[in-house]
Amino acid sequence: MTTTPSSAPRGRLSPRLYLFTPALGEPAAFADKLAAVLDVGEVAAILLRLQDTDERTLVNRAKAVAAIAQPRGVALLLDGRAEIAARAGADGAHLDGIEALTAAIGALKPESIAGAGGLKSRHDAMLAAESGADYVMFGEPDRNGHHPPFEAVIERIGWWAEVFEVPCVGYAGDLDEVSALAQAGSDFIALGDWLWTQEAAPSALVAAAAKYLGEPASPAVSK
Repeated sequence: MTTTPSSAPRGRLSPRLYLFTPALGEPAAFADKLAAVLDVGEVAAILLRLQDTDERTLVNRAKAVAAIAQPRGVALLLDGRAEIAARAGADGAHLDGIEALTAAIGALKPESIAGAGGLKSRHDAMLAAESGADYVMFGEPDRNGHHPPFEAVIERIGWWAEVFEVPCVGYAGDLDEVSALAQAGSDFIALGDWLWTQEAAPSALVAAAAKYLGEPASPAVSK
């Protein structure tokens, strides 16, 4: 995830996708579905969410997912768990909140990616960038599943893209939000674990999302 962002008026590149996994136990049953999604293309990274278990099992499960993602050129980031990222062969970790980021960043940088989410204010986002985060994420649900208002997410992304060089990830709560997030200035668009619970195949949803990247936002998605 090394894109250098700039605002839409400066002619930035079209965003790429960043996928959340469900909270996984044994990943073998998920492997074929994940491979099919990553083969669609346009996916830059996946955020691997693992169910709690002992550390050795976590490392082995992350390695199994890395073996699917990384040969396809997709970065594997762990949801937290920065302490096992290197041993698991992950490309880095996504940290929730400034405190978690600052506690983990020394163990991750410079070899690994340190992503920042759970940023509740502009000040938090600026602190994350100053602390060395490789990207900031806006709009993702908190641990209780609560989303910030979509209009506020769009505003935050537009402000960030105009001012800062650190890439930003815009979280899409559904497929209809992808185009608006791209137009606002997101460098990456995150598709949450809702991707895996729809009637449509996840690979079909990813293909549809990829078609929206760089397209003008329609009134239907300007929430």
